Amino acid sequence: MPHVPVILGRAGGGWDVPWDGQISRRHAQLLWNWDHLQVTRLEQARNPIFFRGRQQQAFPVRAGEHFVIGGTTFSLSDEKVDVSVDASPAGQEQAFAPGYLQSVRYRDADQRIEVLSRLPEVISGAANDDELFVRLISLLLTGIPQAVAAAIVRLQPMQDHEPRIDVLHWDRRSEERGRFSPSGRLIRTAVESGKSVASIWNRARTQTSATFVDQDDVDWACCTPVLGEACPGWALYLTGRFAPHVRYAATTRGAEELQDELKFAELAATTLHNLRELRLLEHRQSSLRPFFSPVVLDALAGQDPDQVLAPRQAEVSVLFCDLRGFSRRSEQHAHDLLGLLERVSQALGMMTHCILEQGGVVGDFHGDAAMGFWGWPLEQPDAVERACRAALSIRAAFDAAARCHDHPLTDFRVGIGVATGAAVAGKIGTVDQVKVTVFGPVVNLAARLETMTKILRAPLLIDQRTAERVRAEVLPDVARVRRVARVRPYGLDLAEEVSELLPPQATFPQLTDQHIAAYERALDALQARNWEEAFQWLHQVPAEDRVKDFLTVFIAQHNRMPPPDWDGVIPIAAK
Repeated sequence: MPHVPVILGRAGGGWDVPWDGQISRRHAQLLWNWDHLQVTRLEQARNPIFFRGRQQQAFPVRAGEHFVIGGTTFSLSDEKVDVSVDASPAGQEQAFAPGYLQSVRYRDADQRIEVLSRLPEVISGAANDDELFVRLISLLLTGIPQAVAAAIVRLQPMQDHEPRIDVLHWDRRSEERGRFSPSGRLIRTAVESGKSVASIWNRARTQTSATFVDQDDVDWACCTPVLGEACPGWALYLTGRFAPHVRYAATTRGAEELQDELKFAELAATTLHNLRELRLLEHRQSSLRPFFSPVVLDALAGQDPDQVLAPRQAEVSVLFCDLRGFSRRSEQHAHDLLGLLERVSQALGMMTHCILEQGGVVGDFHGDAAMGFWGWPLEQPDAVERACRAALSIRAAFDAAARCHDHPLTDFRVGIGVATGAAVAGKIGTVDQVKVTVFGPVVNLAARLETMTKILRAPLLIDQRTAERVRAEVLPDVARVRRVARVRPYGLDLAEEVSELLPPQATFPQLTDQHIAAYERALDALQARNWEEAFQWLHQVPAEDRVKDFLTVFIAQHNRMPPPDWDGVIPIAAK
């Protein structure tokens, strides 16, 4: 790619040449400038670069020219590679089933061990596919001394009744000349069968090997498919010669002589497949990240998604959070709805950040409201504390925004409801659309608590089960609880003791533990029909506390006298 520098060296991070010890780890910078390759020797390079017979620090290389570092010659070629159209083999052809070559021992393992040990590192260290291809082809030529050329090819699906084969990258040894044209028939056979295929011919009997590769003076060609959905239709293609003292005719023994080469190629193909699979998984997880909470993605890793996301009953804590005054602001900002949407998105982002920070799952959005829950897909023994920490964090974030007059969320307020109980969580929906969420009465209760924050004038309400767990499991320096009233929520038949979740006294000194105790004594007196006593206890709660206003107004509406049918439950007449 023009104007993108690449580092050449034994561990250059671009074009790696691990076979030559005279080449430094980072030896030269290569930069393609449309019609030539600009080569610049790096300061840390130990040995010189020779170009046109002279040592050079920086120089342009054009097609047909070469430069030398150590014992390696680098040639710049603009040669194009075309896949040959061939019909039948001119010699012996043998296919090897996947896994067969793994049982075959290397005859020269000691000579290949260094290259084999570098294989995972060299391939996995590639920053992109282009760099990966360069590294892999260099490694194949290093690890397979008999190969004179190598390529990464891809068999495309049928187009106009003809399969198309792309050469993704190729290279050959610098001393080799002549035209390199991989065999289309050999590539198709290997990819379609899923087996490594080797073709061997006897040059003494065959004047040309063009049936397999359009290059003279070679003995064999082989193709190893790269299996797996991450590399569809991919294969490694090699061609080369036997050692000078070996001149096999097209016999089975010739195929046996290539087993080490094919074994190395299969190892390279497997490593390539694994790396691409990992990158594909990372890409999928990255694309799923906006839709799934991290805790869900962690549970999905290495597991069957249908099994992990299957709906099941679980003990969960559910949090509902709603923006206050959104409808009114929609009318006021009708001229700038996109600006309003941006502010609402920031508000929802603040909510979801707090939910995710505590290991929760964002279950749904309802316009200007968000819902999160804990206890699924993995059991969380501290689910209640996590939900409460998230709720208090949301309250603190919006309180801080309210104190900053130039903050985009300064005039937004929130109501939060938290409830705990059994529910069904998982992939819920219809055949046409599904989402990961939670379903059950506890969800409805959390939503009711959130709406009651407007009536009870408390920004954060929790149900009785959550309150009991907080008192038993959560330290006072994390959260405090105040019983607010025993109510019958609108639309529900059963009464519920509702409590307020409060920050610790150190961060919320406006309401001390003594104030909470006074309020709860007033509530006890109210439920016991001692309304005058309840009224007196409420006087010991600060006037700034708006929750006490709810009880004060309720008592005043009944002339400080309990109704004849008073059972201690305050009915909520509206949502």
